[in-house]
Amino acid sequence: MINVFVLQNGRLNQVPIETREDLEKVAPVWVDLTDPNDDERAWVKTMYGVILPGEDEVKDIEASARYYEAENGDLHLRTDFLLEEDDGPSRIVTVAFILAKKMLFSVHTDDLPVFRLVRMRARSRPGSIADYMDVLLDLYATDAEYSADALEGIYQNLEEVSGRVLQEEFTDKDAADALSAIAHEEDLNGRIRRNMMDTRRAVSFLMRGRLLNSEQFEEARQILRDIESLDGHTSFLFDKINFLMDATVGFININQNKIIKIFSVASVAFLPPTLIASVYGMNFKLLPELNWTYGYPWSLGLMITSAIAPFLYFRHRGWLK
Repeated sequence: MINVFVLQNGRLNQVPIETREDLEKVAPVWVDLTDPNDDERAWVKTMYGVILPGEDEVKDIEASARYYEAENGDLHLRTDFLLEEDDGPSRIVTVAFILAKKMLFSVHTDDLPVFRLVRMRARSRPGSIADYMDVLLDLYATDAEYSADALEGIYQNLEEVSGRVLQEEFTDKDAADALSAIAHEEDLNGRIRRNMMDTRRAVSFLMRGRLLNSEQFEEARQILRDIESLDGHTSFLFDKINFLMDATVGFININQNKIIKIFSVASVAFLPPTLIASVYGMNFKLLPELNWTYGYPWSLGLMITSAIAPFLYFRHRGWLK
């Protein structure tokens, strides 16, 4: 799918593109391609002389492939964006940006919420965008805001997990659910931190390349300050996740110790009856109680009493709680 945006009074207006002729009629400031097909790639190459990278090229993690200037002067950037899905785990989507002929070209495999937010806000805020570089910086700024919202969601979810972990009754099923939730939030927090690190590198590259005017340079500095504050928050969340993980594992050990304690108490309590049964089970002729009428009831009563006595003692000491 190809989305073309023109700049009108500082607003981004999307122009519907169905054919190559539709593309020839507009002078876009931003061309956004979501999983483009061969025809759309050919249109861009023919109309603007821009060769779009393939999927393997977009995912290349080498630093030399992520930020570079081509021989024809086109600027190429690869930036990671966070994608949260309701029916699955979050993931990172790499977007290829090409700055050529005072236009911004973006190529990615999935429709990203950050891109939708930029399009929506640019239509409602006249004068916020003056050129293609403003679009790119707005994408990075919105990415930082989106990550901040995701961190707030992590904090709220961890508060719910904390309430379950610290409740009075904490079963093994509760512990399994808590560990699963903690692992999910830890994975998302790590992805956000990686995403912010990559955004910082991209913005720093633009600043070092002297590609920004004074207002854009100040906006880039503000983006870096926002990312710096998010780094501190991710560190705080990592500490909270580690605490909840340790607390959950600690409660699991306590529950296991309770089970082991029951077996220990039972084994100790049945030692005296076992000793009595062993004594009266010896094959000696001279056993005084062997021919006694009440010998059998006596031995049974003695074994029962010797089993009950340890339980009463353990209960008195509070070892059965």
